[in-house]
Amino acid sequence: MPPTPTTPTRPPLPPFDERTALQKVQAAEDAWNTRDPERVALAYTEDSVWRNRNTFVTGRPQIIAFLREKWARELDYALRKELWTFGGNRIAVRFQYECRDASGQWWRSYGNELWEFSADGLMHRREACINDLPITAADRRILGPRPPAERGTPIPVR
Repeated sequence: MPPTPTTPTRPPLPPFDERTALQKVQAAEDAWNTRDPERVALAYTEDSVWRNRNTFVTGRPQIIAFLREKWARELDYALRKELWTFGGNRIAVRFQYECRDASGQWWRSYGNELWEFSADGLMHRREACINDLPITAADRRILGPRPPAERGTPIPVR
């Protein structure tokens, strides 16, 4: 169902072209790097469905709870996302993030996400596959939100 004048939208709206898909990916990276669960959840429909690793989440309240728990244990979290492909109302991304746990061990997590959007530009489905690699503090390369000069720079495979 297309948005109406009274329905709030979250541009860019599907169908996506390369420019608008890149905008959506950068907006998601920027939001997740705030580590603000309430802000991040506003990009998802009220009934959004997630699979994150082996966890299944439905709706904004569960998204907020999930993200609060995530960022309570994934300290100093910093993320990079990269557009993989797009079509119609779907976008696929690959990502990497780094964080440390309470013991001080640093981790780099590699993953892929599949996103599906409603006509209003809110994401109503997110599926994420993620693998974790222990790293040393000296191996870190994601030291905070991406500076504007680095936007659009591909993330390395390793």
